[in-house]
Amino acid sequence: MTLARAPLKPLDIALAELLAQVSSLSGVEDISTFEADGRVLAKDMLSSLHVPPQDNSSMDGYAMRCDYVPATGTVLQVSQRIPAGSVGTALQAGTAARIFTGASIPPGADAVVMQEECEVLPDVNGMSRIRVNVVPSAGQWIRKAGEDVALGAVVLQKGEQLTPVSLGLVASIGLASLPVVRRPKVALFSTGDELVMPGDIAPQDMPAGSIYNSNRFFLRALLQRLGCVVTDLGIVPDNLDATKAALSSAAKGHDLILTSGGVSVGEEDHIKPAVQALGELNLWQIAIKPGKPFAYGKVNNTTGAAHFIGLPGNPVSSFVTFLLLVRPFLLRLQGVQDVDQITTKSIAVQANFTWARADTRREFLRVKRNPNGGLDLFPNQSSGVLTSVVWGDGLVNNPPGQTIAVGDMVQFVSFAELLS
Repeated sequence: MTLARAPLKPLDIALAELLAQVSSLSGVEDISTFEADGRVLAKDMLSSLHVPPQDNSSMDGYAMRCDYVPATGTVLQVSQRIPAGSVGTALQAGTAARIFTGASIPPGADAVVMQEECEVLPDVNGMSRIRVNVVPSAGQWIRKAGEDVALGAVVLQKGEQLTPVSLGLVASIGLASLPVVRRPKVALFSTGDELVMPGDIAPQDMPAGSIYNSNRFFLRALLQRLGCVVTDLGIVPDNLDATKAALSSAAKGHDLILTSGGVSVGEEDHIKPAVQALGELNLWQIAIKPGKPFAYGKVNNTTGAAHFIGLPGNPVSSFVTFLLLVRPFLLRLQGVQDVDQITTKSIAVQANFTWARADTRREFLRVKRNPNGGLDLFPNQSSGVLTSVVWGDGLVNNPPGQTIAVGDMVQFVSFAELLS
């Protein structure tokens, strides 16, 4: 008797179950702030000073006290000059201080009038003078001490992924190095006797039935973009013993084993029995198109177990399931708790195409923004057509059973968001 297959698992449920398997890596390393872009903080970063440290001018102009300028046209003597990096003296009554952007506000001043609103007059008895052509308001053009960062404030939180601007922020509080979660160690291999590496065989000499291994290239690049240290184990032959040997070797010293191909249920798909023999396997059939075959499990090693994720062999399926499932998994592994999901990254955009073939699965259609702000559809949505993701700049997240007509608003997520 043939057992009924389990129903396909919705993407959101599969992702929640996948993330529930993840604990943040325990290793921490201190690295130069210059080298920390993309890394994940291992602890909160607190400021040991105010930023800016003192009240300072946000304009080139004149620092003064508002009481000294009751009306436009008031003339003040200029008693001192304060460039950035210098500290002035207390403001003398009835005077102004020439001041430059970033310079500290002298005691007694409560406003800065920019130089364009002041008129320089001839000196009298060697004293510089200005005519103030506005009535200043208290606090104008003054950046208050601590208005950016207050002493003791948490500037960045544990689990935040660092960006170029956040590196600038921690530099502003004097941090030349940062504690970050260590990089995940990932073993990568492909399965399939039909696979050939570019450079090994010339195109004109390719045996019938062979294809070049494209997945290995984009998966390795995607892993490296996410900060992983990748061990490339190449192509594993389609037999059970070779698959078990590759998995057993990969489990040593790696946090994750990532494979493409061999996760379906055909006679030549050896990933399932190999992982089951060496650990445990949850073989999920995801209710998405492309990318239904997806596997998660663990492969035992001498210290515990390495995570295992098996992706489909078709290149678009492999690419899409990586973005939707592997990317958030790896971010969570590095300690990122607030993992963006496809629904939070999607925006409503008008479709300039028709999609009449509603599917029972959630579909991810390859599309491209056009000059009018709408979306064009790549004509061939096959899971083997890698040109669709090179041509496109994102995906339409189309619910099950949903057709699309020209003018409909659809949920669009850009590759730039999913690759960030």
